[in-house]
Amino acid sequence: MAILARYPRDALAILTARLAGKRVRAAQAGAALLGLDHHALRLTADDHRGAGLRCASGPVDGGVDFIVLTAPGHTLAVGAVETFERTFAAHPDRLALYGDALDVAGDGIVPLLRPAFDPDYLRAVDYIGPVVAVRRAALEAVGGAADLDPGAPALDAVLRLAARSGNAVIGHLPTVLSIGRDGGDRSAPGRTDRSAAPRNGFAGRRTDAMVRSATRRAGEGGRESRAARLRIVCRDMERAGLSTVGIAMAADGVITVERPLPDPAPCVSLIVPTRDRLDLLRPCLDSLIRGTDWPDREILICDNDSRDPETLAYLGDLSARGVARVVPCPGPFDFAAMNNRAAAQAKGRVLAFVNNDVTATDPGWLGRMVREALRPGIGAVGARLVDGRGRIQHGGVILGPGGLVTHAHRFFAGDAPGYLSSLRATRAVAAVTAACLVVEAEKFAAVGGFDAAAFAVDFNDVDLCLRLNQAGYRTLYVGGAVLTHDEAASRRWTPAARARHEREVAAFKKRWGPLLAQDPHYHPGFDPDLGTYARLRPGWPEAGPVEPR
Repeated sequence: MAILARYPRDALAILTARLAGKRVRAAQAGAALLGLDHHALRLTADDHRGAGLRCASGPVDGGVDFIVLTAPGHTLAVGAVETFERTFAAHPDRLALYGDALDVAGDGIVPLLRPAFDPDYLRAVDYIGPVVAVRRAALEAVGGAADLDPGAPALDAVLRLAARSGNAVIGHLPTVLSIGRDGGDRSAPGRTDRSAAPRNGFAGRRTDAMVRSATRRAGEGGRESRAARLRIVCRDMERAGLSTVGIAMAADGVITVERPLPDPAPCVSLIVPTRDRLDLLRPCLDSLIRGTDWPDREILICDNDSRDPETLAYLGDLSARGVARVVPCPGPFDFAAMNNRAAAQAKGRVLAFVNNDVTATDPGWLGRMVREALRPGIGAVGARLVDGRGRIQHGGVILGPGGLVTHAHRFFAGDAPGYLSSLRATRAVAAVTAACLVVEAEKFAAVGGFDAAAFAVDFNDVDLCLRLNQAGYRTLYVGGAVLTHDEAASRRWTPAARARHEREVAAFKKRWGPLLAQDPHYHPGFDPDLGTYARLRPGWPEAGPVEPR
């Protein structure tokens, strides 16, 4: 209570979220007051009840012929060999399996809880290695163990197998299968997460031990490890016939793959809905007009009955100068229908939906997102959004927390790397927010655009992404595309709006209920009522068999 009294603005946000029935949002805001980062994931041996802290020994035997790739400093957890063997026997379509790990250091135990296989994420961050079980015949078919890059053999093997046989042959087992001791696990960037310190002045209770995240910087593995990852990613791109891509590693060890663009670059239609609120609209459009460097673009403004004389004069001036087109969208606020109307009139090959409370801060944001959206297998593409207080507002959408959805890493510091560097990487997610969403017009039209009948205001973006996923397109989050978002600054709750929201919640659960059980990109070991990679599920780890995902 003393903390809430010291931060009345945050206390009001928590109360408002609770009254609106947004218990996950309230929990996230409350956790942020205490310094939201990954320190609560740290365990002691007693916390873990000793599970997995002994080493497995003995030869691999039985009816399945496989080998386990590993590295110095790593051991298999008790039962890991049997788990691999049992899973391979039950799932003959799986050619490689990886699990979770414990990083055992002097100051405690840090769990590394991994998502389901994602080649884009793996190219950016080696979140899987170095312990991977591989069917011997499958490995021989891609060159054999002797041909793997010695700097990161597990990474090399997994990317080769996925390139040859598809992503589905790689399985993740959500249970601890390996242990890295005294910093042995160097599988991913982002170990030290000092940037996650809270911005509200409550940092005094934190210590050096508390600010260690659940992951390590790739740089700790040395130049050889970094060079190996770059070599492996370059070869993976060459296998895909993409030898002209630009590949670079940032100082934090995250690799960026910059895919080539068609020549000339396609036209992008930027669609911005608004009703008055010139205080929001002007900086938004200024950033799209002057602060975005895409060469061929148009701006469509969905005007939902603006009445303010200043706003009308501003829109009239933009229209007269040919800077933007105004698309009249009269009637009650209907976000989905407004955007659909503008999309139907757009000339661009690519659509970029941008809220009027979003501001671009980096000229290259649109290029980074369009490069991904133009890929044949990609549907919606989202950005990293930072709120007015410098905190993460959107880092991808997670299905399930609170029985609905939430934004990943909400309220972390805006420059935080995120769990397993997921805030900085380009990676697959279940959905992204339409506050800044890029998609090819043809793909958008193929699934019918936003569903205005069922989701006029809420969940239309998540529903769009899930329908695109259902049609065979993956949704991507691009951590290198960063914008600011003063979330919902132009919306106000009324009794009618609350009733409409409840109808849309019911419709969303009816349509997508089975998917809300567990997001494949979010580990089941995390607390489902927080959704921020900051707290473990009560009772984790649980005993019993696990199935690959």
